[in-house]
Amino acid sequence: MKTTKINLLENYYDETVQIQGFVENLRNLPYIIFMVVKDDTGKVQITIEKENNEKLVQIAQSITLESTVKIQGKCLNSPSVKLGGKEIIPTEITITSTSLEELPINIKSKDAALRETRLDYRFLDLRREDNKLLFQIETEFEHALREYCQANDFIEIHSPKIAAAAAESGAETFKLDYFGQEASLSQSPQFYKQMAMASNFGKVFEIGPAYRAENSHTSYHATEINMADIEMSYIDSFEDIMDMEEKWLKYAFQKVYDKYKDQILKNFKTTLSDLEVPIPRLTFAEAKKILKEEYHYEAERQDDFERKEEMLLCKYVKKKYGSDFVFVTKFPFAARPFYHNLDENGLTNSYDLLYRGVEITTGSQREHRLDILTNQIKEKGLDPKSLEFYLEFFKYGCPPHGGFAIGIARVLMQMLNIDNIREATFIYRGPTRLTP
Repeated sequence: MKTTKINLLENYYDETVQIQGFVENLRNLPYIIFMVVKDDTGKVQITIEKENNEKLVQIAQSITLESTVKIQGKCLNSPSVKLGGKEIIPTEITITSTSLEELPINIKSKDAALRETRLDYRFLDLRREDNKLLFQIETEFEHALREYCQANDFIEIHSPKIAAAAAESGAETFKLDYFGQEASLSQSPQFYKQMAMASNFGKVFEIGPAYRAENSHTSYHATEINMADIEMSYIDSFEDIMDMEEKWLKYAFQKVYDKYKDQILKNFKTTLSDLEVPIPRLTFAEAKKILKEEYHYEAERQDDFERKEEMLLCKYVKKKYGSDFVFVTKFPFAARPFYHNLDENGLTNSYDLLYRGVEITTGSQREHRLDILTNQIKEKGLDPKSLEFYLEFFKYGCPPHGGFAIGIARVLMQMLNIDNIREATFIYRGPTRLTP
């Protein structure tokens, strides 16, 4: 008999069905046994009356929690059953795998075990309903990002993750031996996105991994991350990039809202940000002034933001504009990569997008003129010869262009009010974690 998914059982009331799943709960009462079985779509109650059911009772009493079973029986619509009224009266029960009696973590509550212990047993931790929902939401979010790009004539690319040179600097890359040559894991598809602009692709996007050898132990850093990247040709300014990102995010958030708004409220006790409110845009200098005047806070570093500044600025923007997001523009060149285009004052035509106190995006207009780009490389103390393959892209014509990258896990963290990137990543990689 073909297995029926639990969420479809309502189509088979008063019929014989077969289901498979994990045993989540089992209550052995004097005259009856109740069992809750879950698959990836839902839960159903299995009811076994002990009288004249000796074989089924014997099997049920031998089942340990989180074992998997295959069950055949009659599907009933029973209003008294809490699980949507779905109930099965079994005629056959087969144990398809057996779980050890005592689980290493309590999977019914994330607060019942330390985070690091739960990460050790991530495959069990992910059985929680909120964790599965998180990655269903991520799937919808990424699908919406792709859908928007395809509808707007972007080409999807898949850039190499083994590179000869780093997109930012060599200090934070994972080095590896590549058949006797030194190579590194890619920090970003930046160079290859720009190569696509020189190739007359017009507009490209990529969703894929990036690697950062940062020995950071914060709640929002990881060494392996999933990024969504965009690059566009023939822009007039970096404002065009911000406009595109705002529309892109609005589309994706709406898709998630339409499908999961009730489940998000139930499982994460939060609501999605309202992107009908236009995202405010402040210059870096304006933001620093606000922080000084409103919060009497001056950071030691003057060419970039500290974490506390990002949090305070988002607090101010939420109060003044009603937005969970803010674009901060015109960062000093000292805090930006060599390929960012500069304005007449020597400030970068770039931006960060902050979301509920965390930076989720860096974007900019790129410098596409070979002579200026070469000078900016030198200004950063780099040797143009080490970037020779990259500079080749600009020798034979390259249109004005720009783009951005967004960290998927950081967006999910802030979207769902999750306090740590470890919880928003399928399998987390950090300085002290290489397993599972």
